[in-house]
Amino acid sequence: MDKYQEALGKYDINLNDEEIKAEVEQIVADNFDANNNADVLKFSLGCIDLTTLNPTDNEERVRLFTQKVNEFEEKYPELDNVASICVYPNFAEVVNMNLDVSEVHTTVVAAGFPSSQTFNEIKVAECALAVASGADEVDIVIGVGQFLQGAYEEMCDTISECKAACKDAIFKVILETGALKTASNIMKASILAIYSGADFIKTSTGKLEPAATPEAVLVMCKAAKAYYEQTGNKVGIKVAGGVRTPADAVKYYCIVKSVLGEEWLTKDLYRIGASSAANNLLSAIVGETVKHFL
Repeated sequence: MDKYQEALGKYDINLNDEEIKAEVEQIVADNFDANNNADVLKFSLGCIDLTTLNPTDNEERVRLFTQKVNEFEEKYPELDNVASICVYPNFAEVVNMNLDVSEVHTTVVAAGFPSSQTFNEIKVAECALAVASGADEVDIVIGVGQFLQGAYEEMCDTISECKAACKDAIFKVILETGALKTASNIMKASILAIYSGADFIKTSTGKLEPAATPEAVLVMCKAAKAYYEQTGNKVGIKVAGGVRTPADAVKYYCIVKSVLGEEWLTKDLYRIGASSAANNLLSAIVGETVKHFL
């Protein structure tokens, strides 16, 4: 038995999909109304990794995208700014050169995002180059095909090598939960990513449907909780892909709070990867339609 199979053996990885669905429905039914308020919306806005990952991105668009975050600080001083700006790795330097808000991080996707289908050497090199270009946080995707084949050691070794290349940068591992399909697979992938060095586990790239789902996030929270109970170490949760409305944000807030507790409800341990959600949350907070962010 290799160390990864041994790690999986420490956890309950045999989950029932229908039971997970029912648990999500109960959590939302019991908690949504109490948490559907301005404070939760403000908190959620401050946890956003504001994202642009389009084939049409260029230096000018990324500069303007970043400028909107700078302007937010002046226009809405009573609100927390977004947690980070998330871009392709070749734009990390553009963000850093134009970002004037010290508490907002520069996040990049790397290691063959979004498919993770390239040479390991390129994955590792891309992570290293991203950090050298000023990335504070790096999001990579697991080798989904490797996972589905049962090649856990190969997949995990690559994650660990990328983690080492990221040095002190916050390291987020994307599970692409829509491709994993079952709660048991999501639980296994979560545990394997955590044991390979993830500081956060993240739902999806947003490039594949289904993207984030409440059921996937519930399972990821269960994995983070079980790991914490065994080791005392906290791993963050990032919900990404399809989070658009204030109601979406409240649902995910309810799940994280219910499973992991209020101590996880900080931007150090909870993130939302989104673009349109930022304007929608801001509009709900100020009480009128606002299109501040690009």
